[in-house]
Amino acid sequence: MAHGGRGRLGLALGLLLALVLALRAKPTVRKERVVRPDSELGERPPEDNQSFQYDHEAFLGKEDSKTFDQLTPDESKERLGKIVDRIDNDGDGFVSTEELKVWIKRVQKRYIYDNVAKVWKDYDRDKDDKISWEEYKQATYGYYLGNPAEFQDSSDHHTFKKMLPRDERRFKAADIDGDLTATREEFTAFLHPEEFEHMKEIVVLETLEDIDKNGDGFVDQDEYIADMFSHEDNGPEPDWVLSEREQFNDFRDLNKDGKLDQDEIRHWILPQDYDHAQAEARHLVYESDKNKDEKLTKEEILDNWNMFVGSQATNYGEDLTKNHDEL
Repeated sequence: MAHGGRGRLGLALGLLLALVLALRAKPTVRKERVVRPDSELGERPPEDNQSFQYDHEAFLGKEDSKTFDQLTPDESKERLGKIVDRIDNDGDGFVSTEELKVWIKRVQKRYIYDNVAKVWKDYDRDKDDKISWEEYKQATYGYYLGNPAEFQDSSDHHTFKKMLPRDERRFKAADIDGDLTATREEFTAFLHPEEFEHMKEIVVLETLEDIDKNGDGFVDQDEYIADMFSHEDNGPEPDWVLSEREQFNDFRDLNKDGKLDQDEIRHWILPQDYDHAQAEARHLVYESDKNKDEKLTKEEILDNWNMFVGSQATNYGEDLTKNHDEL
């Protein structure tokens, strides 16, 4: 092949690989392996006690909270009232901490479903509102499978050869009914396994495979550090790396055998110690529950509307009518 043709092929392969990596949400990321469902929520910043920004983003999601910022107080309250009706799942006229937690988790996962919606048409080739394994495989690996000779001398060959069976294994784990065809919910579990309980073992296994370079089925301390830090020269390790070594010894390696097995990896990357949505729901109830019956009426929520949804109209004093038609 002429040099120019090989260059174009290399570019095409690079773009294809980039597309594969972009469309597949990896269960873990380099340097920060800890997987946190509701990751959009995160920790409450200590300086947010007065602005309520954290509460707004938790209750509405980041995008909708920006929309509410542009509404007048009356408009915010009107929309909040409609949201309260949706949160009250059992229709008893009260919003419990559990109902609020479920709502917050749903809001925080909305970005995941939005992501799936954006790529759905790229894979659902026959437009039957399902994605079969064959459809996904052809959309993602079709060129590689159809032109294997072009990959034999390419560094991409090993990457594709490794990713294909790994994707198939993950797809089958997400495919609950075993028909090798994914519904939207199953495909969401495939792309975002960290968000689904039945996919947690896949997250752990893929993490192990990523870090376990000697293939012994465990992660030793050097492999643990190498996943976070590339030692390009022979100089001393930064302080944070030394700290991570201590973390490995003191908190990661629970049975003190010098390596992490799958149970220890699960404990590390899928912590069960703190539920941000639960904490935020309790906070909102505590701050709004005037009669201290541990549940909220619509009136109690609307009385404290600024904590739930807010409006920057009073802060900014802007003429909001100029954007009113766009909302």
